[in-house]
Amino acid sequence: MYAPATTTPLYLLFLISFFTFLFHAVPFISAQDDITNIGVIIDVSSRIGKEEKVSIEIAIQTINNASSNKHKLVLHVRDTGGNPLQAYMAAEDLIKKTKVNAIIGMETWQEAVLVAELANRAQVPILSFAAPSITPPLTSVRWPFLVRLTNNDTLQMQCVASIVGSYGWRRVIGIYEDDGYGTTCSGTLTLLSDALKTVGAEIEHSAAFPPLSSLSDPKSFIREELEKLYDKQSRVFIIVGSSLELATQIITQAKDSGLMGRDSVWITADSITNQFNTVNSSVMFSMEGVIGIRTPFSETNPSIQNFSRKFRNLFQSMYPQEDNYEPQIYALRSYDTLSTLAFALEKSSNRTTLLENILSSNFSGLSGQIKFTNGELSRSTTYEVVNVLGKKYIVLKSWSAEYGFSDNVIDKMVQVKNTVGAVMQVLGNRVYWPGGLLSRPPLGWVMPSDANPMVIGIPSKATFEKFVQVNEDGEDPTGFCIDVFNKARERLYYGLPHSFKPIDGKYDELIEMVYNKSKTVYYCKSVDAVVGDFTILANRSNYVDFTQPYVESALTMVVPVKSKEKVWLFTKPFNSTMWLAISFVFIYTMFVLWFLERRSNPDFTGPWKNQLSTALWFTFSTLFFAHREYLRNNFARVVMVVWLFVVLVVTASYTASLTSMLTVQRLEPTISDIATLRRSNSPIGCDGESFVRKYAEDVLGFHPNNIRNVMNEFDYLDEFKSGKIKAALLELPYERVFISRYGKEYQVTDDAHRFGGFGFAFPKGSPMAKHFSEAFLKLSEDGTLNKLDNFWFKSSSSQASQCKDCDTGTDNQRLGLDNFWGLFLVTVLTSTIMVILYIVRPLRKLRRHSVPQLGTTLHVDTSFWNRIKTLGSYFNTVPVRPSHKDPKSGEARDIAVLVSSNGEFRTYTSEHPQTIPVTEIELSAETLTGKSDTQTKVLRLINSFPGWDRRHGFNNGNPDIPNNTGF
Repeated sequence: MYAPATTTPLYLLFLISFFTFLFHAVPFISAQDDITNIGVIIDVSSRIGKEEKVSIEIAIQTINNASSNKHKLVLHVRDTGGNPLQAYMAAEDLIKKTKVNAIIGMETWQEAVLVAELANRAQVPILSFAAPSITPPLTSVRWPFLVRLTNNDTLQMQCVASIVGSYGWRRVIGIYEDDGYGTTCSGTLTLLSDALKTVGAEIEHSAAFPPLSSLSDPKSFIREELEKLYDKQSRVFIIVGSSLELATQIITQAKDSGLMGRDSVWITADSITNQFNTVNSSVMFSMEGVIGIRTPFSETNPSIQNFSRKFRNLFQSMYPQEDNYEPQIYALRSYDTLSTLAFALEKSSNRTTLLENILSSNFSGLSGQIKFTNGELSRSTTYEVVNVLGKKYIVLKSWSAEYGFSDNVIDKMVQVKNTVGAVMQVLGNRVYWPGGLLSRPPLGWVMPSDANPMVIGIPSKATFEKFVQVNEDGEDPTGFCIDVFNKARERLYYGLPHSFKPIDGKYDELIEMVYNKSKTVYYCKSVDAVVGDFTILANRSNYVDFTQPYVESALTMVVPVKSKEKVWLFTKPFNSTMWLAISFVFIYTMFVLWFLERRSNPDFTGPWKNQLSTALWFTFSTLFFAHREYLRNNFARVVMVVWLFVVLVVTASYTASLTSMLTVQRLEPTISDIATLRRSNSPIGCDGESFVRKYAEDVLGFHPNNIRNVMNEFDYLDEFKSGKIKAALLELPYERVFISRYGKEYQVTDDAHRFGGFGFAFPKGSPMAKHFSEAFLKLSEDGTLNKLDNFWFKSSSSQASQCKDCDTGTDNQRLGLDNFWGLFLVTVLTSTIMVILYIVRPLRKLRRHSVPQLGTTLHVDTSFWNRIKTLGSYFNTVPVRPSHKDPKSGEARDIAVLVSSNGEFRTYTSEHPQTIPVTEIELSAETLTGKSDTQTKVLRLINSFPGWDRRHGFNNGNPDIPNNTGF
């Protein structure tokens, strides 16, 4: 019995000694060891504070038990109770009374700043577990002894924005706990807002909740605040900063309030997600579907596994009432803080060198790499994205600023870079959202249902009914815009219950009603969207989100056409230069033919007046291929061949151009441009319900008194006919419809002011604007939009194309010399060459006959001027060359009768050559029977020749011998 009696007191004594060592960190220290007092300021009542306290105890035990460590650390723990003022007073007590060499702790930035002010004066290093959301640029200068062992929230908010942008959510609601100081939460919201802008999103609303300790009835207060959020359009809720207790209360009440439905999204920051392991199963189940951002650590690391084993044993013994004994990132960070301080003390001789050694630390701790830059931890932070499923959570992806979303970075180091903002399910397709395991990601927006369909506003009195037409009962509207909406809705990957609501008002008023919906202005009329012929404008885009345009738009001017006379239309196919060129070539060809045919063709003989009229008539008749005269000269025939080809080409071109002018009426507007219209102060008409009137006043500069409102498309015609307006300002789609009906009387000028096109309007941040834009692209690519356009505006398209031709002036279609100059050059050169060849032949004969024959004494004058005179006399005579046989010798003899212009003649035979050479030109018998004096002399001379017959010539009375009067 003795043994047990003595064993029990010894066992109790051992336990008392052990716990005294743990809680007070006063082990048996030899007199040779240096003692360093370390102050600890934490909130021991919180879960984070409990983990930090246990972790620090383990670190002290490990450091003091190390044989190589000559600096023994003694802890002096102070509880703040979460009050920054308590932290300040505790720090003052530790510095002045306890004379600590360093202070660690401070879970909030407010506590760290207050303690840092004391530390600066006492030059005591402060190792804080907190950091500001946005690090001020002069933090290290203002508080040089403040060392921050955590990162700010910049990268964490970028991670959140990457999730938002990747799923295409455009608006979010920020939720945070207002601690009364506001600096941390406001900074986090600013970071989130900046990060969201990079992915095209924004914060629609921010909701602040006070600490639970300050609320007498937390559930009622939270429920009332959530009811305010229920009226917002966004369903993406992000809790950026809050205690775990408040966050769980908010999410639990949100589920009861219907804010965790099919298209809702809840995201929590790491300050909440890092404590998910500490939440009991019932609360965890109520948070099912929440997406959380978590600071990861490798649970397979041997050092962490060893630490975790010690932590679980000690934590369970100290806090047995807790449900979970696993260490979180806060415990690992606390352990690394003590390790940093211990390593620095080994190398320090005073407080100044202690701070320098702390800031120069560089080692791998349990929470990651420990290295400082400007007094703040400077490691590349990686976050894990987790999903609450049932009573636990699963890791979906890891995220880093360098690689974006990837698989488990800590364990596998497999990273695939993702473009921030790309619309893809970056978290995988097995995410359990608040609405359950969905076949599609939630839209993050208040979506319509069969019980609460989407109310879509449409203009009840559209100016042009082909776009939107409302029936008398207001149901089942028709029109091009309605068909585009229905076809696009079929391309969406979700259902869209809706109802159309005709609204009698201006288009800007309908846009304002959509804006009222986004701002939840209850005392104003509102709709969920507007569908119709709404022009996308910059000022409208400030209030609503437009889809991509489904039809182009521009402001055009329609004016009446001039009543144009067609008396001189036949001259329009050719311009003036062309007519002059044709006249020149015609006259030139006429003279060439007359010159070449005059000596050989009796049709071109006689008085000058007759010769010119014959040549003119002959050449003119060739234009219609109606000439009857025959050409006797081969040179003239060559000229005629080329001339007939020219005539063929020119007449065919003229006929084609004139036919085109008669077929397509050429219209000229009464007013050519807007500037002319404005200077003349002419009245104009426009749609008074649209933006056009204001645009005409502010941009185009028209006086308000000169602008008349036209209510529908049929009134434009009446306004024009009555002379109340001189022009109409119509948008391009309207102009197509108007011209299709009245295109023969009206024309569109070239002045066009482009706009953004027609689109549908949705509230700001609505995902449906983007989804409909994608649907429009699909409709355009598969040809559906073209089919709808042809169905509604088939006649418009054909008429518009015709009127486009009408807009082209006649002068632009007239043919000019530049189209035919090559052809004219060929005929002129051909005629000129033939004339030259024709003149060269008699010149050669003149030279041959100018030499006297043997046995003659005839003197021949061979001077140049005499030759010119002889040549001129040659071309001025018309020879008559009958041929006959000599009755004695039977040989053929040629007798030339040279008839000059004055009626004189002479004979020319081979036996009696004359000094004047002649060219053989045929003279018809009919010519020889004329009644002029010249003809009488010729006939008298010819009749004296033997064998001459008036009917058959020199044929010796034989009628079978043809009359040969040419060479």
